[in-house]
Amino acid sequence: MAKVIIVGAGGVGNVVAHKCAQAPEVFSEIVLASRTVSKCEAIAADIKAKQGRDIRVAAIDADNVESTTAFLLAEKPDLVLNVALPYQDLPLMDACLAAGVDYLDTANYEPPEEAKFEYKWQWAYQDRFKDAGRMALLGSGFDPGVTNVFCAYAQKHLFDEIETIDILDANAGDHGHHFATNFNPEINIREITQNGRYWEEGEWKEIEPMSVHQVYDFPVVGPQDAYLLYHEELESLCQNIKGLKRIRFWMTFSQKYLTHLRVLENVGMTSIEPIDFNGQQIAPIEFLRAVLPDPASLGPRTKGKTCIGCDIVGYKDGQKKRVFIYNTCDHEECYAEVSSQAISYTTGVPAMIGGMMMVTGQWHQDGVWNMEQLDPDPFMDQLNLRGLPWQVIDLPLE
Repeated sequence: MAKVIIVGAGGVGNVVAHKCAQAPEVFSEIVLASRTVSKCEAIAADIKAKQGRDIRVAAIDADNVESTTAFLLAEKPDLVLNVALPYQDLPLMDACLAAGVDYLDTANYEPPEEAKFEYKWQWAYQDRFKDAGRMALLGSGFDPGVTNVFCAYAQKHLFDEIETIDILDANAGDHGHHFATNFNPEINIREITQNGRYWEEGEWKEIEPMSVHQVYDFPVVGPQDAYLLYHEELESLCQNIKGLKRIRFWMTFSQKYLTHLRVLENVGMTSIEPIDFNGQQIAPIEFLRAVLPDPASLGPRTKGKTCIGCDIVGYKDGQKKRVFIYNTCDHEECYAEVSSQAISYTTGVPAMIGGMMMVTGQWHQDGVWNMEQLDPDPFMDQLNLRGLPWQVIDLPLE
């Protein structure tokens, strides 16, 4: 029985709070904290209506280490589950160390002034967490997160040697808007407008944004246009999957989405460089975030399915083989269960499961850890039980 503080009350925070509330045998006390308490109160009311369970809410400024530390010292949680913005990872890690609390997040740190997300800032906390006897689990979402665990499972059970991994993320849902992002618009657009990168034969190779494309035939959702991006799980997986020769990440986008994105780029609306507007400094992408639909509002109007998985090639018992390990989710079913669409659901459920692994001791190790460094089996079992069932299919070798 554990007490958890969930930081962040967006779409993912909503799912995490709902899913933690569904597991009272693990999470005996839940506090949902955000800068905007009204969002927490709305989520708490929905949980009460759907599950009959009370959770507490609190105001928190996750950028302020001192006040957050004082809050944690007063609350004495077993775990801080961070589903706020990636900019807040380091302040929350500092506060957890100061208060002696375990830490979990779903996305790696990104400095606000630079569109560069990598693990170096968080990996630098390894000795501090180890010496404090505390654990930090990084990237416990879907991608990163479940995709890392899929790779670890494949390494443990399906292959003697893995040669290549392609992580593929398809959202075949439709929300009816001309243009909207399924998670924080600022983070989403910063991610896909940067140069793509992939790892091959021991080095990183860089490409122009969205310049490499394939049509991939996904289970359930069928052929989709997929584009090669850089994604953070590549950085740790290329170090932790033995014998790996190449790893890439692909995400699907419709032509309508890409056309809108190109126009926004061309007029400067995706820039993170502040400009002067009526005497105030504002980054255009921050204004764009304010005028685009709130991702949390997409739930009731999104229909269709997602499919996310790992296409893995390697050898087992001397024979070359290729498999696809994947999950599919239905947007409407997710909304009916937790009042969020499948993009938030596929991130929030693994965050809850990662927290469960930590507080039950199945994954508790001092220091800073990526998902694939831990035993995949109990996590994979919980995916099947908590709403994200997975399958493995054999694919033909190319």
